[in-house]
Amino acid sequence: MLKTRLGKDLLRNKWLYVMILPVVIYYVLFHYVPLYGTIIAFKQFVPAKGILGSDWVGLKHFEDFFSSIYFFRVIKNTVLLSFFNLLLGFPAPIILALLLNELKSPIFRRITQTITYMPHFITLVVVAGIIRYFTLSDGLLNDVIAFFGGERISFLQQPESFRPIYIISEIWQQIGWGTIIYLAAITGIDQQQYEAAKMDGANKLQQIRHVTLPGILPTIMIMLILSLGNIMNVGFEKIILLYSASIYETADVISTYVYRKGILEFSYSYSAAVGLLNSVINFTILLLANSFSKRASKNSLW
Repeated sequence: MLKTRLGKDLLRNKWLYVMILPVVIYYVLFHYVPLYGTIIAFKQFVPAKGILGSDWVGLKHFEDFFSSIYFFRVIKNTVLLSFFNLLLGFPAPIILALLLNELKSPIFRRITQTITYMPHFITLVVVAGIIRYFTLSDGLLNDVIAFFGGERISFLQQPESFRPIYIISEIWQQIGWGTIIYLAAITGIDQQQYEAAKMDGANKLQQIRHVTLPGILPTIMIMLILSLGNIMNVGFEKIILLYSASIYETADVISTYVYRKGILEFSYSYSAAVGLLNSVINFTILLLANSFSKRASKNSLW
């Protein structure tokens, strides 16, 4: 009976299955098949011997990472960058979406949306180049500082400057793109709720507090859970393009450490072990965040 029902569903929705087929193939090839390679995290991988032929070493690479002098540095930098990016970057698109929703001029609203969307589509190489140009000792930021009587400094050579630069640039890149889903959620709120709030004497701030925010709360919680599930995944592309040995103290994170050990130093098994540990931490945080959200707000991924 199950086969008959499945066959009817395939015939009835065949074009939908055809449309989703490329996505399924993509995830199978690039997300599930590579899982086989994680075995090398428990082996001393030698390319000539292959994955199956390499010797088992158990948890040796994990123990080496825990005892490494870089362990606390990369964990600390990853957590701090992720935490401040979440603290400052997560509410930014929500606030912008609320502001855009209150604009009365459709033309000005579209122009503002376009301007805020644009940084998301700029390639990271160009973004990194802009950041480097602005933060040079003779760059725009230093020109402003010098104009007000300050001393010129090379920001990207100062460890304490890296985190603010990274977080501000992340917000600038993602704030506009992040508003799309929140604006879509706002448009789904029943307009009669606003009319009722106005009849009760609610001003704009009160309408946002009692109508808009509760209306988009499920969307906010889902996005927060997804963000927490990636809290240890600080994108290494921008960091690789910006950092140097002089700012490893604050810029070296798990992903850049894995890149340096695996690609530059050819420690494939060791880097695979560190990457696997990072994924396990992310997955655990995702489960905890989903469970907490389900209990606290009745909103969850599953």
